[in-house]
Amino acid sequence: MAENSTPTPADVTTAGVTGLVTDGTTPGRTVVADAVVAKVAGIAAREVPGVHALGGGAARAFGALRDVVGNTDLGQGVRVEVGETQVAADVTIVVEYPVAISQVADQVRESVAAAIEQLVGMDVAEVNVSVTDVHIPGDDDES
Repeated sequence: MAENSTPTPADVTTAGVTGLVTDGTTPGRTVVADAVVAKVAGIAAREVPGVHALGGGAARAFGALRDVVGNTDLGQGVRVEVGETQVAADVTIVVEYPVAISQVADQVRESVAAAIEQLVGMDVAEVNVSVTDVHIPGDDDES
């Protein structure tokens, strides 16, 4: 066997930027679109207790229209920046009242980072959480 014949880890490419997956044994590239990373982050954020919705007011209004036609955008309220080996995510949420906002934000941060690391295979540099509203049950629900 030649000296340099050891397989190298597979590359993960996200929107044209290459990152390294450390557990790959067969050479090759995997392309993951930014929208996929945003969707993974959005799903993880929605699973956190106390998160009512993702996105600001206008995004939620468009999201409600998409939901009516059966085209839910799971990446709504999430913006990702993908570097060579790391991902940064910005998540905008609406928190349920009377849940502690800082605890929900911390849990969103942890959940999003874990999901991206496990499912996408890239390190997470940061997850910024913006809380744009508090949902009070019965206050803005339709009758």
